[in-house]
Amino acid sequence: MTTQITELSDRPHGFDRYGAKRVRRSRIPLPSVRLYRSERKVLLALVDVVLLNAALFVVWGLRSAQSLSPALLTEPIKWYIVLTAVWAIWALVFDVYDLARSASLSAILPNITLAVLGTGLVYAFIPNLTPPLESRATVLLFWLAAWLSLVAWRVTYAKLFVQPWFQQQALVVGAGWAGRTLAEVLRTAPNDANPFRGTGYVLRGFIDDSPELQGQAICDVPVLGNRAVLVQMAEAMQIDEIIVAITHRHAIQPELFDALLRCREMGIRITPMSLVYERLLGRVPVLHLGRDLQAALPVEDSATYRLYRGVKRVADVVIAAAALLPLALICPVVAAANALWSPGPLFYRQTRVGQGGRHFQCIKFRSMVPDAEKRTGAVWAAKDDDRVTPVGRVLRKTRLDELPQVINVLRGEMSVIGPRPERPEFVEELAQTIPFYRARHAIRPGITGWAQVQYRYGNCHDDARIKLEYDLYYVRHAGVFLDLKILVKTAAVMVQFKGQ
Repeated sequence: MTTQITELSDRPHGFDRYGAKRVRRSRIPLPSVRLYRSERKVLLALVDVVLLNAALFVVWGLRSAQSLSPALLTEPIKWYIVLTAVWAIWALVFDVYDLARSASLSAILPNITLAVLGTGLVYAFIPNLTPPLESRATVLLFWLAAWLSLVAWRVTYAKLFVQPWFQQQALVVGAGWAGRTLAEVLRTAPNDANPFRGTGYVLRGFIDDSPELQGQAICDVPVLGNRAVLVQMAEAMQIDEIIVAITHRHAIQPELFDALLRCREMGIRITPMSLVYERLLGRVPVLHLGRDLQAALPVEDSATYRLYRGVKRVADVVIAAAALLPLALICPVVAAANALWSPGPLFYRQTRVGQGGRHFQCIKFRSMVPDAEKRTGAVWAAKDDDRVTPVGRVLRKTRLDELPQVINVLRGEMSVIGPRPERPEFVEELAQTIPFYRARHAIRPGITGWAQVQYRYGNCHDDARIKLEYDLYYVRHAGVFLDLKILVKTAAVMVQFKGQ
């Protein structure tokens, strides 16, 4: 092994800097617990919950003068369950488990602070299921104890768990367009000094057969050689995962395919670039899938997924029926406001494309002047659009303009959660230029969706492509947890007036 490393380090590719010297055996080896992204999130959440409940245990024990009796851990167990549930909601609202942000204390501190404040405020006013934190001093002490303990933990995580021995060591096969895109995605972290900090990955290098790329650097990551050195590099650099960034994977050369199999035989994970992209961004890279239908279409239609679809439809009907009362109460208010500032119809009906490519009339509160497209025809709505009425701006900011679509939900044309339905004129245009665009019609469109809570308002082809990537992620991974996450984030958008 020593001879092999020495030979590799003589290559003029900066190999010493990126790995050869680091894998030499030392008398006292450093611990190496290379955490997956999912394990990082579980670790963060688990310690957060333990610290929050410990803060409650200590504060309430001191408040009740029970000398921190062990009975406080078992007798009122409902207190801790409710606290955990409330924290989970606020944690979703403020994205406290974003790994890139969690790697920087300055980036995550505002989120942690707001989540703790929200949790403490809501928790203090829940009757029967929480301890009676009547005293302001007790509430403030709980907030302070929870905040300090979480900040101390996040400091520890940001300093310790982003070190190389906790990161997944990765090689990328393919330094072309897909490989560059992946490297750029991994660079999107709050600490410029360490571009891959917080992502869970350390990119050690590229493997590419192109002679022009040998010895070059892609996003500051070196091209280490061609397929002939893949196995040697993977072994010498103690690689955990090889990411295949080749769009047309069916065209992989036999020698490279054999090298990948040998690496898998060594226990190294082999992962397509598209899956890593999904994990990091919650999007499907439509431009890098080639014609891989399996990577863009829904996962296998299992019995569990069919049950989920049935339960979701029942939930849609229940939620839509319950929303009819708020709709009836809001209609007179919107109608009166429109009469004052923008006379015209209360509702606006527009043809949209739904599941299976079928057209339907989408119902919304009118937020633009009457006949807004009479002279221009179908055009993208823009931010600060001068066609939007004063009442419409408020409706859009709170997303209440979408509320009448509960009628479409009851008709079976829409779901509460799903890709936003698009206009036929834009669908035909976008389907010609964006791969897999029609795949978003595999499920019912929604009033809100993954793209709406993750991305800004779209008004061009690039925005449409990015929103499609989010939509296809939902199509592929739709489930109860993702639906709940979307609902919580939608509520946060409405409360914070971030709609457009």
